[in-house]
Amino acid sequence: MNALSIVGLHKTYGDHVQALKGIDLTVPEGDFFALLGPNGAGKSTAIGVITSLVNKSAGTVKVFGHDIDLQPEAAKACIGLVPQEFNFNVFEPVLPVVLNVAGYNGLSRRVALARAEYYLKKLDLWEKRKTPARQLSGGMKRRLMIARALVHEPSLLILDEPTAGVDLEIRRSMWSFLTELNEQLGTTIILTTHYLEEAEALCRNVAIIDGGRIVERGEVAQLLSRSMLETFVLDTRSHAFRDTALGPFALRVRDDSHLEVDVPQGHTVNELFGLLSEVGVEVTSLRNKTNRLEEFFMRLVKRKPEVEA
Repeated sequence: MNALSIVGLHKTYGDHVQALKGIDLTVPEGDFFALLGPNGAGKSTAIGVITSLVNKSAGTVKVFGHDIDLQPEAAKACIGLVPQEFNFNVFEPVLPVVLNVAGYNGLSRRVALARAEYYLKKLDLWEKRKTPARQLSGGMKRRLMIARALVHEPSLLILDEPTAGVDLEIRRSMWSFLTELNEQLGTTIILTTHYLEEAEALCRNVAIIDGGRIVERGEVAQLLSRSMLETFVLDTRSHAFRDTALGPFALRVRDDSHLEVDVPQGHTVNELFGLLSEVGVEVTSLRNKTNRLEEFFMRLVKRKPEVEA
């Protein structure tokens, strides 16, 4: 079964702005899926429609086979949503924020307390359970929203910019938790993010939306393999290069111990290392200069839009 099936989804607002222009999208059950796009591309509108917060203009949306028009309650019961903005009562303590959503979803008090404790502990918030939410840091508030979205244990978790504004350490811990949730519990996760390294690190499949249309979709690994050029920074013990070419590889000198090298499609890092070894250059480490998914994304959204009939 597909966790999400969207066919011909349109959304036109009252001022005749077309936010969505016929989206078709399928997310398999158990997937970790990225929905990427620039601001105003239609990501949040699509999520709003899926979660019944925005009325669509046309098309069909099914969540685990439940049509959001014909079976809205069954569809909503499958979904846990972590929105961009904090939307809980900031004067309430942490534990009641989670328990209220559990009650809304019909959980008994006993089950709600057990699950709230479990998810607050998993997200390092249990010690803050009596603290008013307004006193939490930004990162803690983000984690509270995830705990709140998970308390009824939905089959589909939708995360709209979940790590915006949190520091790197908290972001990495959230990545680890979400990966565990997906791999061990089988929760289907849809992620929107501007931190494109998140999509590369976490997601198996991706769709890129721009101007209300899906402009690309597929496996993250396949999209990355289509990148025409990848740039690495090499740490070397020494080198005698100036900016030059070494076979098919363009080399640029950053300083006495660092080279920047372009690896074109069809060539490998091993081939590069072989050529460097032949000229006496020893490489101690390497790293990507930029995020490949981000480069691919930027090329796509820079395409001129098609002329509409």
